[in-house]
Amino acid sequence: MTDIDLSQIPFWALPQAERADAFRRLRRLDRPVFVKENKVPFVGHGPGYYALVRHADVAEASRNAGVFSSEPTANSIVDMPRWMAVYFGSMINMDDPRHARLRRIVSRAFTPRILSKMEEDLQSAATRIVDEAIARGPGDFVTQIAARLPVQVICDMMGIPAAYHDRVLRATNIILGNADSEYTGIEPEFKRWNVARGLVKLMSAGRSLNHLAARLGRERRGNSNGDLTSLLVNGEESLTPQELGSFFILLVVAGSETTRNAISHGLKLLTDHPEQRELLLSDFEGRIGGAVEEIIRYSTPVIQFRRTLTRDHSMNGMDYREGDKVLLFYNSANRDESVFTDPDVFDITRHPNPHVGFGGPGPHYCLGAHLARREITVMFRELFTRLPEIRTTGEPDYLLSNFINGIKHLPYIAVGAAP
Repeated sequence: MTDIDLSQIPFWALPQAERADAFRRLRRLDRPVFVKENKVPFVGHGPGYYALVRHADVAEASRNAGVFSSEPTANSIVDMPRWMAVYFGSMINMDDPRHARLRRIVSRAFTPRILSKMEEDLQSAATRIVDEAIARGPGDFVTQIAARLPVQVICDMMGIPAAYHDRVLRATNIILGNADSEYTGIEPEFKRWNVARGLVKLMSAGRSLNHLAARLGRERRGNSNGDLTSLLVNGEESLTPQELGSFFILLVVAGSETTRNAISHGLKLLTDHPEQRELLLSDFEGRIGGAVEEIIRYSTPVIQFRRTLTRDHSMNGMDYREGDKVLLFYNSANRDESVFTDPDVFDITRHPNPHVGFGGPGPHYCLGAHLARREITVMFRELFTRLPEIRTTGEPDYLLSNFINGIKHLPYIAVGAAP
């Protein structure tokens, strides 16, 4: 037994170091702890879930999708009601063969040829963002720099006009920040009125993104212009309007939010560890690959996903029953002392680095991992080339969430900006 309650909001408001210590204590237990679920008004709850906090458990459960199912839902602890699934029931909440079909279709967006063609667009976007940052001067690194590149890249991929980019960003903030009062205007308490207001905002944000994608899909169907939406709605295999809307929500939420948080965490880490920053800048092209992997491992932008047991199963000395829920805590697996030497040390030369920051091995490994790596690389190359003295000047304002290790605001300054 343990006094650590991962279901309670106050736990996720603790300082990062205290949470890391709590997960360290959980890893030392003989077996995964069982955590009771909160009862969420209008949504419901189950008895609870097992917290998988060791690297071995997270990796094996990820590989064994036939036993550790992503259905009925992977991105919420409670079973997602049908009225929510219409917007948020994307392919991450599916098993094969449905998952395989959708992944096969949307993988058209992530071929080496497509990603190579995007390199020039990525560079142009990063250049423009840094141009504006230089003109503006010191401020909030998240809103002025980190949050802008991934949203712009994904909207450009889909063919979403620039006039809608701010709308997309606001909607993603509400979807992933639905426990944070800054984004919702609602105190994070499980009271009926608060939950009702939060659900209305969540569904409104989902509907907004869904309708935006659906409208674009109707325009592109039979009238391709080469963007990702055109690829997804035309051809022998194509997405239905509902599938397109759900995929767009997944793409913009998972793709933009996680990448922006990796970039934000990265600047904070490189500020707090000047010896690692100096090491990176002494051979940027030779070390940026390792730096990106270590930033992802150390910060772990996606904290956890859920799986549900399809049958009785034994894993690493623990017996599970059909219907049991488990949460795969990637943040804890990425600090597992049995896998990583000095796991609390930030080391951009770490090798090997078998982190699970893009999900564990298996069919649900992040489809956009290569794109995320490219975005982070391009952004840091542009920043450190033109703003070599850029650094944070204060502590991050963290998102209140048990799902995303997010940074809402991060003060920064850039000295000696290059034109």
